[in-house]
Amino acid sequence: MELEKLGDGVWGWLQPGGGSGISNAGVVADDDGLTVVDCLMVRSQWEPFAAAVAALGQPVRRLVLTHAHIDHVGGTKAFPLASVLASPATSALLDQPLMTDGYKAFMPAFADEFDELAELGTRPVTHEVVDGAPIGTRMELIPATGHTAGDLMVLVDDDILFAGDVCFFGVTPLAFQGDPAAWVQVLELLPDLAGTIVPGHGPIGGPAEVEALHHYLAACVAGTIGPGPWDSWVERERDEINIERAAMLAAGEPPTSIPPTMLRQLGLA
Repeated sequence: MELEKLGDGVWGWLQPGGGSGISNAGVVADDDGLTVVDCLMVRSQWEPFAAAVAALGQPVRRLVLTHAHIDHVGGTKAFPLASVLASPATSALLDQPLMTDGYKAFMPAFADEFDELAELGTRPVTHEVVDGAPIGTRMELIPATGHTAGDLMVLVDDDILFAGDVCFFGVTPLAFQGDPAAWVQVLELLPDLAGTIVPGHGPIGGPAEVEALHHYLAACVAGTIGPGPWDSWVERERDEINIERAAMLAAGEPPTSIPPTMLRQLGLA
């Protein structure tokens, strides 16, 4: 793998496949150095990414975490001198012990590496982001609620959006901690933000891919998923989780409730 240039001083690290544990990351060059967006999960992923970032020859000043899921934050210690920016919700979750057994059950392909990750741990957030704010000279942080209660997107030059898991392209989204109804509303705003969108999982896309994701999540809220562009997406076993989560929230269950199907996949039920 190598960094893919997306624009002047903007790169994406796009892991192929995009399924469970296979996320994307990014790098933005600014006047004072580099900003890294997400840092992958286990050593076999973040070590080559960190080496590619180091080869750019500039210091990493900031690490922005788009949310707290382990496939986006496991490599925080690969950038030990960077300030760590994230939402308060992400900060709170990073202060909790790693769910190593659950990770192994849900992503068995990485089971051997999770033991090392549990020993290594992750860095805490150094700067909590509550409202939208500029960082550096060319980026804006945009908080959102949809995939989790603490999503954070990075807009570069009003042209390239690192959306984190607010966007899954070609991959079925996972809403076990999200709010599908609120997520749909967030997606309605994205086409006006940027023409190039780097999702948390899957290949780079744009307004057409956002529209497909929007329709899929709206179908989850409605409780029935008919045929559509998602027929070719990977990991369609997540449909049941997403429908369950939308129904639970609509019934007034607390946001901390986890769909039964997800609990079974984590080995907790």
